[in-house]
Order: sequence, then structure tokens, then C-alpha cells
Amino acid sequence: MEILKTWIEEWISAMGASGASLNLWVHGIMVCITALLALLADWTCVHVFVPIANKVTSHTETLWDDMLLNEKVVRSACHIIPAIVVWWLLPMTFTQYPMAQEAMARITAIYITVMTLRTAQCVIAAVAQMDSDRRSSAQQYFHTFCGVLRIVFYLIAVVVVIAIIIGRNPLTVIAGLGATSAVLMLVFKDTIEGLVAGIRLTSNDMMHIGDWITVPQAGADGTVVGMSLTTVKIRNFDNTIITVSPKALVDNAFRNWKGMQQADGRRVARKLLFEQHSISRTSRELRQRLVAKGYFDSEELQGESINMQLYRTYMERFVEKRKEVNPDMTLMVRQMEPTPYGMPLEFYFFLHNKEWKSYEHQMAEIMEWAIVIAADFDLKIYEVQAVTPA
Repeated sequence: MEILKTWIEEWISAMGASGASLNLWVHGIMVCITALLALLADWTCVHVFVPIANKVTSHTETLWDDMLLNEKVVRSACHIIPAIVVWWLLPMTFTQYPMAQEAMARITAIYITVMTLRTAQCVIAAVAQMDSDRRSSAQQYFHTFCGVLRIVFYLIAVVVVIAIIIGRNPLTVIAGLGATSAVLMLVFKDTIEGLVAGIRLTSNDMMHIGDWITVPQAGADGTVVGMSLTTVKIRNFDNTIITVSPKALVDNAFRNWKGMQQADGRRVARKLLFEQHSISRTSRELRQRLVAKGYFDSEELQGESINMQLYRTYMERFVEKRKEVNPDMTLMVRQMEPTPYGMPLEFYFFLHNKEWKSYEHQMAEIMEWAIVIAADFDLKIYEVQAVTPA
């Protein structure tokens, strides 16, 4: 480049320029050459190196190189090369203008820093996408770590840019941050709390992407679709999305239905209220009717009995015989504490099918039979009588 600059000076001098005009022409031409070389370097990287990188990674069997050397990462890295070319040519371009050289050097250094930060963010994003379909706590912790790494790179870039602008060593700037640490802690308060909460959520295996959770305080009831340092996105069953902070999940109670989804059945706990005056000793006619309908054998109805007692016994058998019910899990029809609205019976059992729609239909069918069969035992379901205005 020195030879080229000397040749340009001789050529401009031969054309009759001298003094200040000579320097102006030489520097103008050098600026144009520098800009052309930078544009040529950028074009070469984007149109030559990027396709080569894509072809090389596409022909390998490993997956990590496709992620780390994807087109976005390589293009972002290529945009740093022109700035390096400009940085290398600056001392020969502005030899007579030290202030302009210093200003351009700082602008170029800031550009290199920003583009390096962008490339690092692209690499981190690519790494975070690797094995993103896994739901292990280690994978979730890895995503949290990637989020922390992004913030660290942003902080380093800000420090370097400030150091370049004021002309100081970045280490000196970092040493001076002690006085502003309180301000930084205030600015990044939510991020730090989110980081701690996110680590607690993942390290304790409390929640993963894809889990069905319920957060009563936030009105959330759906599937976790995203987790970051400061937010947890939940898609409700009506397809609305609610954003909750990890700190809110850790500080308050939330329900994770993953245990139910992994279990052998989904629980049903439904109550029916019966009019207390319909509870009575079984009459002879009632016992004959129950035997005729095949609910009991005549031997089972010997002695005194209560119609609700027989109803509870029969309904337990009825529920246990249903193919959609898991008989190996807890199953009972139990009497609960009387209320002013009647005597409650709770039907407690587990269904094999945990899918929402099938679960609701199967549960409804069993409870409908429980209501219909109650009349055969001379039991009446409690209903509030509407008061007709006079």
C-alpha cells in the first residue's frame, strides 16, 4: 500500500497538483480505494465464503456444525472483515490528518465491537436451538445459561464501546464500575431475580417446556411454550398466551399436571347431593326391585339395610366394572359431612384416558348413570326449588 500511495502521489504531481491540493487528492483517492477494498472484501465473503460454508456443513453428518455455522452466523461474521480492512488501511489513508484518523479508528473499532457482539449473539442463539426438543432439566438450565451469556456479552460490548469513546483501557472502565454497581443492580434487578428463579425452576425439576401448568393468581391454565430469564409463556386452552415471571412462579403456588400425565390414570372426584329425607331403611318392595333389576342377589339383602348404603355398594361395583376406569388405583364412593343442601356422596376414581375431551365425556357418562340409578334406590337428588314471585 505504501508503494501504491507513492505511485498515486507521483501521478497526481505529474498532473500539476502540489501542496495542499496534492494531499487532498491523494487522501481522497486513498479513501476511495479503502472503501472499494472494504466493499470487495464484503462481497467476496458474502458471495463466496457463505456458499462454501453452507456446502461444507450440508455434506457433513454432524448436526452441530449446521447450527454453529449456519448462514446467519457466517454472514454476520463476514460483515466484520470489511471493518478489519479499513482498520488496516487507516494509517496509510490519513497520514496527514491524525484527528480524522483517530475518529475513523474509533468509529471502526465501535463497528467491529458491535458486529462481533451480533455474531456472538447469533452463535448463542444457534447453540440454544441444539436439542431444543428435549425437556430435561439440564436442557432447560442450558437455555437459562445461554440467556445469562447474552447479557454478559452485552455488558462487555457496552464497556468496550464506552472505553473506545473516551479513549481509555476497558479494564480501567470496568474498575470504575464499582461506584455504579448499585445503579446496575437496580437496572438489572428483574433479570437477576429471573435468573435465580429460573435456576430454581429447572434445577429442582419444577417445570419444563411442554408441561401443563395452572397458575391461579395469573389466570393461566395451559401449556408452557417458552421459558427465558424474565418470562414464562403459557398458552391457555383458549389459545391466549399469558406471560408470567419465573419469580412469581417460585414465590407463589402453581400446579404442574405432569405427574398426572405420567401416571396410570386421571382422577375424578365428583359429588352428588341427596335429599336427607329420602335416606331410609330398605323396604321389602325395594329389595325385590333391586334383585329383579340384577343389582344384588337375594342373599346379599338379608337383614336390615339402608338404601344409601346399598347405593354406595352398587355404585362402587358399577364404576369398578367400567372399562375406562383403572381398578388398580383408588376407587370408592364415600359419604361426606352432611350439609344444609343435602347429604353429599363423592365418587372418587381414576380414568385410563387422560386426554381432556375423552376424559370429560367418560366422566360425564358415569356420573349420568349415577344420577339415573339413584331413583332405583328411592334416593332423590337435591335440587334448589325456584321461588315463584307472588
